[in-house]
Amino acid sequence: MTTVFVTVGTTRFDELIESVTSSEVTQILKARGYGRLVLQVGRGTLVPDADSCADLSVEAFRFKDSIAEDMRRADLVISHAGAGSCLEALSAGKPLLVVVNDKLMDNHQLELARQLHMDHHLLYCTCSTLTETLKNMDLSVLQPFPPGQPKNFANFLDKALGVK
Repeated sequence: MTTVFVTVGTTRFDELIESVTSSEVTQILKARGYGRLVLQVGRGTLVPDADSCADLSVEAFRFKDSIAEDMRRADLVISHAGAGSCLEALSAGKPLLVVVNDKLMDNHQLELARQLHMDHHLLYCTCSTLTETLKNMDLSVLQPFPPGQPKNFANFLDKALGVK
């Protein structure tokens, strides 16, 4: 079954979980051929039940020792814009849609997502634009992130965040 894996990392991002499980978003995902939604909800208060979405099968959990297998099995990853989650999804070679938490102060996530998008490695949006982004997304424009180059990623992060 074609799977979407959603991760919020170790954070609390209930707005993303609420948005991605809304009937409008699940209908779009189903129309795009996805049948399964796996949610890593982190510290959030919202943990959807298996039968919470009429259009997709749902599995939700807070944390695991590793989400590598969930990423490997995913056909699409929807993630918060944390650097670790982005790097893990990109390293797994999965199409990545990053949802920036625009409620955060000093939002370095936006700079990271914007730069990786400009380099054609991911698509990004906010919760308020998630529905429209999913409707119109073209995953064929994405280019693989160069593998096994953590130093390059560190330099990239420095550049994106204005450190260097």
